[in-house]
Amino acid sequence: MHDFDPPFRPIRRRDGYLPLEDLGLIGDGATAALVGLDGSIPWLCLPRFDAEPVFCALLDRSRGGHFTVAPQDLVDARQRYEPDTGVLITELRSGTGTVRITDALAVRSGADLTDDAPAGRAELVRSAVALDGDVRLQVDVELRGGGQARTLFSGLELRPSRHPDLRLHLRSNRPLSSLHSTHDLRQGERLDLVLSWGRFHRHHRFDPDAMLRETTDAWRRWMKHFDYAGPQEPLVRRSAITLKLCDDWANGALVAAPTSSLPAPIGGIRNWDYRYAWIRDAAFAVFALRRIGFASEADGFLGWVLDAFEQSRSPRIMYDLDGNPVPDEIEDGELEGYRRSAPVRWGNGASDQRQHDVYGEILDCAAQWLRTGREVQPALWAGLAGLADSAEQAWRQPDQGIWEVRSEGRAFTYSAGLCQVALDRAATIGDELGLPGRITAWRASADELRRLILEQSWDEDAQTLSAHLDGGGVLDASLLALPLREVVPTDHPRMVATTAAIAERLSAGDGLLYRYLHTESPDGLAGDEGAFLLCSFWLVDNLVGQDRTEEAEELYASLCARASPLGLLSEQINPSTGEFMGNFPQAFSHIGIVASGVNLARARAGARA
Repeated sequence: MHDFDPPFRPIRRRDGYLPLEDLGLIGDGATAALVGLDGSIPWLCLPRFDAEPVFCALLDRSRGGHFTVAPQDLVDARQRYEPDTGVLITELRSGTGTVRITDALAVRSGADLTDDAPAGRAELVRSAVALDGDVRLQVDVELRGGGQARTLFSGLELRPSRHPDLRLHLRSNRPLSSLHSTHDLRQGERLDLVLSWGRFHRHHRFDPDAMLRETTDAWRRWMKHFDYAGPQEPLVRRSAITLKLCDDWANGALVAAPTSSLPAPIGGIRNWDYRYAWIRDAAFAVFALRRIGFASEADGFLGWVLDAFEQSRSPRIMYDLDGNPVPDEIEDGELEGYRRSAPVRWGNGASDQRQHDVYGEILDCAAQWLRTGREVQPALWAGLAGLADSAEQAWRQPDQGIWEVRSEGRAFTYSAGLCQVALDRAATIGDELGLPGRITAWRASADELRRLILEQSWDEDAQTLSAHLDGGGVLDASLLALPLREVVPTDHPRMVATTAAIAERLSAGDGLLYRYLHTESPDGLAGDEGAFLLCSFWLVDNLVGQDRTEEAEELYASLCARASPLGLLSEQINPSTGEFMGNFPQAFSHIGIVASGVNLARARAGARA
């Protein structure tokens, strides 16, 4: 549970690894790092989110590499964020004293985080101060694959063996002679460490205090735009910051998660690289961000989607941060995987899948973009109109669906629903702006496809819409998203019945939902998985739309209570243990916190009116 003043707790390890709940996230809009409760940084990719990691102990505790600052006889610790910032504080107690470490990926002085421009300094600040007693700090810097280190400019120059083009510079207020050192601190004494890449600072002032202060100020200026009055307000605030930490500030893309290959479940093979931008995330993220005051980020993501579409000339389900194709998926046999859950993967093999929902995702983004007063250029409209024409036929063909199954394709109801969205949005855009195109035909096809979805996927015996357009009664939690995309009304009798069926048959207990049951819907992969958090937030939204507000509020509160003490959520939850599973932190889960909170706040306001 999110806790502003958490108690100290012992360091836990499972199979030699920290639980995901004991990791915090810091970032600078170009990359992100995970900071452990034990003072380690086991994950940092340089110079950007989707680069190869320099520190990768998250995926191999022995060979992955890490940057650790911790007391030699560590007993327990706690973590919290500086309020309304991405600056993280870890307090660690030894048998002789307590030290506080403040970690941040620094941003430039005066940076405006609403700008679509780089703000990071390409510097990691780790500032330790002894709060009481005497503390002997151990500093260990180990690069994945090793490297060379030599003294340079009052610090150390590091040359990672796996990154021949990357030069790192580690500076300190105390002498450093190697990558492993000890430092004795008495109460009030400090150890400041700054790891830089991109440029060296031979004659620049070494002022970690100023860097942390300027970074804190930049975050708090950005958070002045936050506008939300609803349930779980502190966690919604933290989710807004977490989403910003998953955002590439220079171009507007949002990575699904800043990590790769965290397994769901432990010991399974469902380990994927999420350090890319999915088109389908855009519409959900834009809804969430715009409604809590962050229109600039919403517009940035919409613009990035349309730029990527125009650049690729054909719709893709995901892109790298520059709007280019995602690298081919490869397995890294050198790393054992988190808690020995191999394989570790880089790149993503689903990037070339056929997923028909992409037509609706792009056109829905275009519709939201145009609602802000933007203009559509002829070349862009020609491409969008072509998508609508393609969607008119594509829904009849099998695809891999929203969950990117690696089995033979089917005609998924959600995919057909998003083809309906494509037709509906294209007709609306064309009609409102007086643009050329098959406006009447698109509108008629959208209405007919909505009718077919409600009729053909309905299973009378099971009293539910089905995962597949040909019926059969097999369930899929993505059906809960159909009302959110305005395919069918939330309170349509068949949607109400479907909601009840999903809540019962896909239940993992205590408000958690599976995406689908593997016994009913084989997906081409061995093993099961955990409960998918976003699906439960979709259930909240459906309950709100069906005027079941009290139930929705109870479910929402129970989901929010699953957040870590730092207010972070993973992709999935182990229903048996409550442990986090999958890539972490997961943008989709935090989008759910924000969007469902907004919907509940509106329902409350409507009830008072």
